[in-house]
Amino acid sequence: MQHRVCPWWLGYWLANPLRRLWQDPAQILQPYIHSGMTVVEPGPGMGFFTLELARLVGPSGRVVAVELQPKMVEVLRRRLAKAGVAERVDCRLAEPHTLGLADLDEAADFVLVFAVVHEMPSPGVFFEESAHCLKWHGKLLLVEPSGHVRAPEFEDELRAAAAAGFRVCAKPAIGSSRTALLERA
Repeated sequence: MQHRVCPWWLGYWLANPLRRLWQDPAQILQPYIHSGMTVVEPGPGMGFFTLELARLVGPSGRVVAVELQPKMVEVLRRRLAKAGVAERVDCRLAEPHTLGLADLDEAADFVLVFAVVHEMPSPGVFFEESAHCLKWHGKLLLVEPSGHVRAPEFEDELRAAAAAGFRVCAKPAIGSSRTALLERA
């Protein structure tokens, strides 16, 4: 599968409130995110899920949003400030071949990976870095758009996750998506 990064200007469409009709962030995240947690979100775009993550972790929690595109981070920061949750979110620019999370050695409780892995040059490296930042038995929600990622490609991603030390513990239903809830084992 050839990787390509979603253009920054599509971030406006992806952050559109109408998207909640088939992918409601609160409904998707509430079973997994609680006050005080540390959550990592690679590829947050303009924050469709980030704002809800920041609300759910509360004032004692932290979200680390790692984005490759500066324009996305710029809009994300504005949206977080407008929502009054900017102090809960550490917005970072990633490098093309690394998330740059070495400082989060086993610090995260949860990683939200929504429509991102198919854009990565190396899913194996991505899952290794994600495992490194997660606490033992931490969870990772892997969601890929079924229109972009076919079943065999998703299975390849799951094999890369398994090689990095993850096991599938559930396959939650999320509209228009292939999903797996993974646990660092």
